[in-house]
Amino acid sequence: MGAPLTVVTVTYSPGEHLAEFLDSLAAATSREVEVVLADNGSTDGAPEGAAERYPNVRLLRTGANLGYGGGANRGVAEIDHDDAEFVIVANPDVRWTPGSIDELLAAAERWPRAGSLGPLIRDPDGTRYPSARAVPDLATGIGHALLGNIRPSNRWTERYRRDAEVPGEEPVGWLSGSCLLLRRDAFDAVGGFDERYFMYMEDVDLGDRLGRAGWLNVYVPAAVIVHDKGHAAGRHPETMLPAHHRSAYRFQADRHPQWWQAPLRGALWAGLAVRSRLAVAAARRSRGD
Repeated sequence: MGAPLTVVTVTYSPGEHLAEFLDSLAAATSREVEVVLADNGSTDGAPEGAAERYPNVRLLRTGANLGYGGGANRGVAEIDHDDAEFVIVANPDVRWTPGSIDELLAAAERWPRAGSLGPLIRDPDGTRYPSARAVPDLATGIGHALLGNIRPSNRWTERYRRDAEVPGEEPVGWLSGSCLLLRRDAFDAVGGFDERYFMYMEDVDLGDRLGRAGWLNVYVPAAVIVHDKGHAAGRHPETMLPAHHRSAYRFQADRHPQWWQAPLRGALWAGLAVRSRLAVAAARRSRGD
């Protein structure tokens, strides 16, 4: 039968989502599964309760809020099976559909150069979330940042999100980090998630680095999950929105590192700082603060 498949999820007071994640996991694959909860400092008792209730769940206290990438790396490092070819990293607010993990594993056999594989993601209302996207170049990133919320149909956002496309099973630029099947050789070869990204864009960065290293990021629409995305950002916009903008800056700054590109990095930093403040203000107004 081989080693169990390890599923790593990073928890930070996940509430009722975690039980739904674990309950639905049983039907997602015929493989034996173990779950590592990389807990970044939960205070709601949900991870502790899950570790007591589910015999295949192990609680790993990271000791601090390491962010998503840092927590995921700690969880993956806990895998002690020498023959573990794959690992899944997924958000705790994911609900698995029957057979979804088996579909990802089957696709991995068809794509031996796939470093990461990701499913079709649906919002709770059934809407398809554009989880298979192009890596944003500088022009696309700026256009999407400036106009994405004002006019979502602008060409830069459409190019980035691929909203007009319904891709089949194929390589893409990057895949949503809310659910990834990762080939351990590929993940380890690029050093895992870049822990400088506290939250957001760590999946874009990982997909880009996998691609640059010769691996593929493969979208597998036959595998379907439901993701209750954004509940944390909605509760804590003062923390999450600035983190998003800092990550967007880091991504582009890392790819424009030359001394003569310093004015560009400065302009990016200033523009994203202003956009961050405006986004936080808008979030506060929308909830009546």
